[in-house]
Amino acid sequence: MSEYVTQPLHRALQRNPERPMTICGDRVRTVRESFDRIARLAAGLQKIGMKPGDRVGMLSLNSDRYIEYFFAVPWGGGALNPCNIRWSAAEVGYSLDDCDTQILIVDDKFTEMGIALRKASKSLQTMVYAGDGPVPEGMMSYEALIESAKPVADARRGGDELLGVFYTGGTTGFPKGVMISHRAFVASSVAVALEGVIPRDSVMLRATPMFHMADIAIGFCGMLMHATHVVVPAFSPVPVLETIARHRVNAALLVPTMIQMLVHHPEAAAHDASSLQSLVYGASPISEQTVVDLQKLWPHVRLSQAYGQTEMAPVVSLLGPEHHTEQGRAAGLLRSCGRAAACVEVRIVDAHGNEVPRGTVGEIAASGPNMMTGYWKKADQTKIALPGDGWLRTGDGAYMDERGFIFIVDRVNDMIVTGGENVFSAEVENALSAHPAVGMVAVIGIPSEEWGEAVHAIVVPKQGMTPAADELIAHCRKLIATYKCPKSVELRTELPLSGAGKILKATLREPYWKDQARRVA
Repeated sequence: MSEYVTQPLHRALQRNPERPMTICGDRVRTVRESFDRIARLAAGLQKIGMKPGDRVGMLSLNSDRYIEYFFAVPWGGGALNPCNIRWSAAEVGYSLDDCDTQILIVDDKFTEMGIALRKASKSLQTMVYAGDGPVPEGMMSYEALIESAKPVADARRGGDELLGVFYTGGTTGFPKGVMISHRAFVASSVAVALEGVIPRDSVMLRATPMFHMADIAIGFCGMLMHATHVVVPAFSPVPVLETIARHRVNAALLVPTMIQMLVHHPEAAAHDASSLQSLVYGASPISEQTVVDLQKLWPHVRLSQAYGQTEMAPVVSLLGPEHHTEQGRAAGLLRSCGRAAACVEVRIVDAHGNEVPRGTVGEIAASGPNMMTGYWKKADQTKIALPGDGWLRTGDGAYMDERGFIFIVDRVNDMIVTGGENVFSAEVENALSAHPAVGMVAVIGIPSEEWGEAVHAIVVPKQGMTPAADELIAHCRKLIATYKCPKSVELRTELPLSGAGKILKATLREPYWKDQARRVA
């Protein structure tokens, strides 16, 4: 196995150089054109100061240029720092300074933030404008860098060399820079490719944020399978549905919040999605009801769930199409995140790292060639996640059945302790999601003098519906034990989401716990 990320480009050029590699709006670029632009961009980045191992950031919506950035930086010998587009300027600035990122590429959407970052950052020295308008003062032109440079030979960085520093979404605390090697990233993508979830020579939708490891990994898997990448700047239900129909997309990755928006959109059934063959979902928990709703909308689509973490580059387990069936549902497998992916071992362990009996809730520990090297300049936190026994501690609470299927019950830190009983929010969310009026839901623990913590549900209803709190609580009592049911329910129009589409429970909890001596983090 070639353990450097630029290898699929060389293979694609030999195999079919005139095949469209990227489609972004009305802009179509072939493999040959993309290959040339990547080699020239790598040379341009070297010219403006990128040295071997230097981090180069990108703060941008999805585009074909983002794909060029992903390959050009390692092609020229550098390392990636894809910036979270949902963060504030202060948070992005932290990530730049934390790993000494000196070059940052921005698009039209983030030009103003880029200017602010240039003034505030200690490390940032050079700004590159990758937009379609006039080049802002003090920035260099992305297109001029490409046009003025001669193609440079591929540095072929690989193996244990640093591919990039990928910052965690910040859902559980301050961001950490996850160091991923070429070997780890390639191993993870090959594991996904082996499952056959991306058809060969596919037309692949790229709608999830390109800074996020889930999209980066599925995109690279697409490169391994000779996909054409159809890029939309950001997710929105109708444009995505129109893109699938227009370009006859047959493969895609979507996160659960996107799927919920799609299946509950009143226009969803009116758009032609007959070309879609394979849909991978993941990056955050999904309710069984959402999967059922998706299957009703698109019964012809082969569904696969991928569970993972940035620290595993990112795959840990997969639940394939063969389990997304009536038989699989009857066996409860739609509530599972599958079994260990190729190249990965999974255990459920106690607080001391000892494997627990099947069916017992513990913490997911994973091991494989796709493990991170560690957290950038955070030795103490690295030691917690990688205690030295060869197993990564994921922070996810789960149990494993006798066949090796993993069932996540909660983030370890999200467990609610109410009246001395442990309540896993995911179980309550699954119950609430089965109510016909519930679109999205998050369950958290809030302070209670009587119970210590009380189960609290925050619900975004489906369009045109306003379910009563008593109705939702009564619905839960039919499905789960009374002590697990919400003590209170509030309705909202939206939930706070990370750039990867994960619900930010820390944000939801903060107003309830800010004045408490005891806090839930």
